[in-house]
Amino acid sequence: MAIILWTRERVASEILAGAYLIIYNDLLLRIPTKWLEQHPGGALCIQHFVGRDAADEIESYHPDHVLELVRRYQVGTVSLPWKPLVPPVMSGWVRTSSNAWHKEAEAIRSTSNTQILLVQKRPGAAYIPTHETLEPGYSNLSAEDQAQHSAAYKVLHKRVRDAGLYDTRYLSGYGPDVLRYALLASLSVYAYCNAWFLTSAVFLGLLWQQLSFISHDLGHVGVTHDWNIDRLLGILIADWIGGVSISWWVDDHNVHHLVPNHPSHDPTIEHLPFLAISPVFFNSLWSTHYRRTLHFDRFAKFFIQIQHRLFYIVLALARVNLYASSYPFLARKAFDTKRARGGRWAWWLEVVGIIVFWYWYGRVLANCGSFKAGLAYLLISHVAASPVHVQIVLSHFSMSTADLGPSESFPHRQLRTTTDVHCADSLGWIHGGLQLQVTHHLFPRLPRHNLKAASLLVKEFAAEQGLVYAEFGWINGQKDVLGVLRSVADQVRIIATVADGEARDVAESLRKLGLGVMEEKKA
Repeated sequence: MAIILWTRERVASEILAGAYLIIYNDLLLRIPTKWLEQHPGGALCIQHFVGRDAADEIESYHPDHVLELVRRYQVGTVSLPWKPLVPPVMSGWVRTSSNAWHKEAEAIRSTSNTQILLVQKRPGAAYIPTHETLEPGYSNLSAEDQAQHSAAYKVLHKRVRDAGLYDTRYLSGYGPDVLRYALLASLSVYAYCNAWFLTSAVFLGLLWQQLSFISHDLGHVGVTHDWNIDRLLGILIADWIGGVSISWWVDDHNVHHLVPNHPSHDPTIEHLPFLAISPVFFNSLWSTHYRRTLHFDRFAKFFIQIQHRLFYIVLALARVNLYASSYPFLARKAFDTKRARGGRWAWWLEVVGIIVFWYWYGRVLANCGSFKAGLAYLLISHVAASPVHVQIVLSHFSMSTADLGPSESFPHRQLRTTTDVHCADSLGWIHGGLQLQVTHHLFPRLPRHNLKAASLLVKEFAAEQGLVYAEFGWINGQKDVLGVLRSVADQVRIIATVADGEARDVAESLRKLGLGVMEEKKA
């Protein structure tokens, strides 16, 4: 059968008709609707690249045997270089179960028409997306430069493969990690058996923190590189020991990797009412991940004004948010009969794991001897596990939150929105490999113990391409993040001050007007 060359106009028309079309190099892929929700990486990972060339993203996320399967969705070819379209979901459009268009949110475009932010939709007559909806605005980015970055990234990726950096070092890499996990668990149990409950809580929290790193690796299928084995291990560690759903985390984290630091799409920077890293959140943005409005209401205004002071307090209790996000996610999947994200065995194993977790952890709290001691154990164990949350936000909160449009290349976007936390190699285990966040974002499946070697290649790549490889120390990184939070807080206070001043002016004007009316009546 002859392979058809599709024009950009035809691709746009088919997308408007409801097709999920993605460009992979010069191949045009049609993703079936039934596979959309079954995609192990989540539906949004596909939706965010409808009408775009996703070759770099696809190859960074999938092993070779999966890449061969991707080609079965080919329906034609396209001419390169491809001029990208704006995915409908990025303009607030989604397809319903009946395959009809539904407008979830209103798109606000910048004056240059490049940046698109979503807000709660306005009431009014229903309509459908048009060709204009799919057209990106003017971009300051050079198409030639972005194409060069992408081509150079493919060469870099081959160098990483040829260097054997996808090979997991089980003994020299994960061996010491496993010993640390065993040591922390033993110390927690020993302290508990001796009624040193607060000490036991500290070691349990540190264990959770360290286990979150290997859960992260397993979620990326970066340990054994076999989805079923890595997911099974991930469930046993994240759900059974940590009480957090690994499937929820994968769904959340993959979106973060693909659209990092986008205020309307990246869930890892959407923390209203407690934190906001950009003034754009003052617009009460719509989140495509959470599918709700992030209201910048009075409650949010109060907390954002002091967010730089509450930063560590909020992160100290961040693990509670993991529970609050995990369990509704699993509940929504209760009636999902599809093979989505591992099938029913994975879902049932997670549900059983969460029950087991709260059984054993509940017994630990109950046997502390008193309500006060149990509450102290609860708080201390959760606070001790919180440094991982500080680690994560350091890598992104101080970086750009701008939307440069769909023409931005994968490597350019990752280096612009991500930074490393510089530390001595001997302390790398404390950070769990996440201190090398730039390299991890470029190669998410790379075993963490090989990130250091890969980062040297990435730095060469960045220098050759004229891209900034950002990195700072642990202390300076926190200063930068606190500086960003303080800057946003100051802007909230300024707005509030101006609003109060305007309100006083209006009140004074009304008072004078009232006095004038009274004088006229007296006359």
